Amino acid sequence: MRRAIAAAALTLLAVSGPAPAFAQPRETLTIAITQFPATLHPMIDSMAAKTYVLGMARRPLTTFDKDWKLVCLLCVELPTFGNGGAKRVPLADGKEGVEVTFHLDPRAKWGDGTPVTAADAIFAWDVGRHPRSGVAGGEGYRRILKVEAKDARTVAFTQDRVTFSYNDFSQYELLPAHIDRQRFEGDPENYRRRTAFDTEPTNPGLFNGPYRIVQVQPGASITLEPNAQWGGPKPYFRRIVVRTIENSAALEANLLSGSVDYVAGELGFTLDQALALEKRQAARFDFTYVPSLLYEHVDLNLDVPAFKDIRVRRALLFSADRAGLVRQLFEGRQPVARSFVNPRDSVYAPDVPEAPYDPERAKTLLDEAGYAPGPDGIRRDKEGNRLSFEFGTTAGNRIRETVQQALQANWRRVGIEARIRNEPARVYFGETLRKRRFQLAMYAWFSAPEAVPRTTLHSESIPSEANAWSGQNQPGIADAETDAMIDALERELDPAKRKPIWARLQARYAEEAWVLPLYYRADPFVIPKWLSGIEPTGHQYYSSLRIEYWRPK
Repeated sequence: MRRAIAAAALTLLAVSGPAPAFAQPRETLTIAITQFPATLHPMIDSMAAKTYVLGMARRPLTTFDKDWKLVCLLCVELPTFGNGGAKRVPLADGKEGVEVTFHLDPRAKWGDGTPVTAADAIFAWDVGRHPRSGVAGGEGYRRILKVEAKDARTVAFTQDRVTFSYNDFSQYELLPAHIDRQRFEGDPENYRRRTAFDTEPTNPGLFNGPYRIVQVQPGASITLEPNAQWGGPKPYFRRIVVRTIENSAALEANLLSGSVDYVAGELGFTLDQALALEKRQAARFDFTYVPSLLYEHVDLNLDVPAFKDIRVRRALLFSADRAGLVRQLFEGRQPVARSFVNPRDSVYAPDVPEAPYDPERAKTLLDEAGYAPGPDGIRRDKEGNRLSFEFGTTAGNRIRETVQQALQANWRRVGIEARIRNEPARVYFGETLRKRRFQLAMYAWFSAPEAVPRTTLHSESIPSEANAWSGQNQPGIADAETDAMIDALERELDPAKRKPIWARLQARYAEEAWVLPLYYRADPFVIPKWLSGIEPTGHQYYSSLRIEYWRPK
């Protein structure tokens, strides 16, 4: 799963006069996104900006394509039980696991000419399973009991259980052992600060995709050029410049002035902004609105004493006018969310209970929880502690800040104070959320089709200093029933039998209100009419994974 958007004021460029001329041949493509990556290491931290940029420069073993089918990227053929690439194996503890064998693409090389081999897969496993490496999804790597090089280009993974997603290695990122292994083995706990991905980000040996990073201007831009060692289709553009423009309003000004060619659909315009732009600029751009597995929500830090009371959590939900927000801001195109599962997903449960806007019910719940209105209207408990919380999101994103202010007003009407404190995305995601230094936090998760939420909901995935802040369960959910359902989901290979488990998991999530669902988002793709090849996916594996097919019409 991935996170969403950012902001901080930048100078607006004047927009006047005719549209910029398009001259052939065009060698540079300038893309704008709203975040700058906190790190370029593919396994450390989960941030949408990093995923988008690395989609141009690296290839995972597998991915989901635009049709939501699992396909090979760095492998030759997707291993299955049917073709013999996967097989059940007995484990030492008497249980059953699965061995999955991948044959790496023989053309695959790192940008310095070093072949991509099984040694790189083994090194990634060593980093991922280390308890102090701080990778975002360490549990997935620790489930792998053994990684074996059958030969230089063949690698077998033995997993500790048989799951329905046994051959999905879309988040298994091979790492260049010839560059980073020594940095890791010398000091695993400080590897995140020593990795070449951040100390030498232009080292060509870090990249095996169609492009490689050649320049990094921290907080401002990342420049990529074709990877001479890439064995796939030759990319068209000689240079890709990815600029960070964190202020929503500045995106439009830069696009219309010609300072940028394209604003990334996954990390660019908000829906309301794109709808307004379409009314004025339909002659210059093609507009596509893609309902995606992107879920906007507010996390509650369950370590906050007041949030341990379900009545307080549910009062926050009932007093939030989410339907009004959707109606006023998005013309109804982004539906109110009931849980973390999107209606487009095959496992969505339509009968999950709704939580309608009901401020009177919220007041009753707060009364029952022992919070009485004070002289300033803000409720207090019997000890006089005010029901007041810090509320953060990514700074400068206009629509997020509008939603934030609306929620602040909703909650104040029932006696809850939300104190707004926003930060740039690289700080918000890189420090505040990762280390759970928040009380209320608004952001978005991006997921893959039928993605089991182990890293976001299972108690083993709560980030802490003890596990080097690994995991993405930022609220700190520790619920035995939820853990059991997640475990059961993974082990059930029959889709029909998984359905009722998925339905109960979504209902549990909605009932407990550990997280406040806001709405399911749609990605607005505003594509210049001269640019072709961009294929929106609607899930967390972005269109940038097919950058080699982008070109002028």
